[in-house]
Amino acid sequence: MSYKKSEDAVAGLTEEQYRVTQQDATERPFQNAYWDNKEPGLYVDVVSGEPLFASTDKFDSGTGWPSFTRPVSADNIVEKHDHSHGMTRTEVRSSTGDSHLGHLFPDGPADKGGMRYCINSASLRFIPVNKLESEGYGDYSHLFAQGE
Repeated sequence: MSYKKSEDAVAGLTEEQYRVTQQDATERPFQNAYWDNKEPGLYVDVVSGEPLFASTDKFDSGTGWPSFTRPVSADNIVEKHDHSHGMTRTEVRSSTGDSHLGHLFPDGPADKGGMRYCINSASLRFIPVNKLESEGYGDYSHLFAQGE
């Protein structure tokens, strides 16, 4: 599958999705679509469709945003230094869509590498496991196989 950012995809974003992905905004904690989603599935870039995170790597960080210990592929994530708001942080963007996703912090679960990808729901589209094949993401089904 080929992933790309298109004018049509950007034009179809909600106001909140546009603010977050295109203007580097942050949505409100605990008032977003996926902060407490526990359904198994894949999270993809709302703009380009590139696969970003799996529910198997999602955890409750208590922050009010979806948090993950790692991306499904490091190639789909770009990390940039962010010096906004009077602090230094690591911004996380999608590599193909160049969408602002959120930030990376070194306070994740120690037994999972210690990293926390704190991601805005507005930058994501969730694909439930039972729709991976029909949505073109069948190659990622192995992430949710029992016993792995």
